[in-house]
Amino acid sequence: MNAPTKSANLQAYRLILYRRALHPELFSVKGRRALQYGDYELESWIMPGSHLMRFQFDGACATELVTSQEAGLPERGLVAALPCAGEKDHEQPFTEKLNYMTTVQTEQLPDNLYAATYRELIEFGEESEALMHLWKDIDGGLCASILDVQRFRREIHAQSYHLIAQGGVVLRTQTIFEHKPR
Repeated sequence: MNAPTKSANLQAYRLILYRRALHPELFSVKGRRALQYGDYELESWIMPGSHLMRFQFDGACATELVTSQEAGLPERGLVAALPCAGEKDHEQPFTEKLNYMTTVQTEQLPDNLYAATYRELIEFGEESEALMHLWKDIDGGLCASILDVQRFRREIHAQSYHLIAQGGVVLRTQTIFEHKPR
């Protein structure tokens, strides 16, 4: 599938946290998964170069959005917006019983390392049955967005990988949504 991709500007990528759910019509959703496990619910969306995860527990909602989209995003319910460039950690309590933690890492790789990383992560995504979207940029470069989720009794662990051929961009996140017993 060919989808035009603007020049990958690493500075445009942000990790945005909300206290509410967002509407799918704001995004070009290419894949979706929902799961309910014990007392919590997780909905995940994959889009070209971005993803969204909404975690709900005991009436509270925490939503993670990783995107380079600059316009059309709501401000209502916004908790934090962090640039993705470089390497950083962030922890955000949403309620006394709902906590969020993430690590973000970005790299710009030369073509040969990007190609090897792309192959390795596609294989990983297929083996783990991750939510994936593959596309080609305007120059024919291979791009991918991968979201792998593991569920546990009181938490979700998620790893995302966004590979943008133009610029050799690899953006990785490791996220934990956790809740305490009611």
